[in-house]
Amino acid sequence: MTTIYLVRHGQASFGAESYDKLSPNGEIQAKVLGQYLDKILKEEPYVVAGSMQRHQQTAKISLAEYFPEVNIETNDAWNEFNHQQVFERYDPSFSNPQALKQSFAQSENPHQFLSEVFGHAVKRWTANEHQDYDESWPEFQNRVENALNSLCEKLIETKPPYAVVYTSGGVISILIGKLLGLSVEKTFALTWAIANTSITTLRLVGNEPQLLSLNEHQYLKAIDPQLLTWV
Repeated sequence: MTTIYLVRHGQASFGAESYDKLSPNGEIQAKVLGQYLDKILKEEPYVVAGSMQRHQQTAKISLAEYFPEVNIETNDAWNEFNHQQVFERYDPSFSNPQALKQSFAQSENPHQFLSEVFGHAVKRWTANEHQDYDESWPEFQNRVENALNSLCEKLIETKPPYAVVYTSGGVISILIGKLLGLSVEKTFALTWAIANTSITTLRLVGNEPQLLSLNEHQYLKAIDPQLLTWV
């Protein structure tokens, strides 16, 4: 019986020219994550990470703290959807990341503003009425669900005690939504609750993954409440 740890990447560089890079705070989060995993994982895990820079950075920084010699299997099936394109298709002015960051900073309630914009942008994408996306909503769903199915098949064959997957909030939300039978709206509502470097735990029973815990992040607050971020 394998325990699967789904890890969201550390804080990325919101509003920068390239979002896909850990911020200095994100690097610290990844290090603290590794120190926490060192306490709870007693045997070498099977490790897989998306191919995005923020996935790879989080994996390498954290692994240096607990099992530095472990090989990272890179699989782009665990990559996040193109959130920048989803924002752009909803509002072309957001094609410039700085424009979104500026609007975010100038709003009275930045987190609520970003949540509302994201909600409208995702609603346009998931409605499947527009064909101007590189990856449609159904294609993203299928990719992520197939990634988990393939992982489970691998784990059933190799039987490691643990598997650690470095991925993104949207990916984790899709999988939890699938396991719990959530609507699209409730699935994406989870995205705003999943903290950077939080851990969502599944247990593989037979060939079926079961949810054990969601969005564990108290280990960060125990070190420094300022480490806890969602964007």
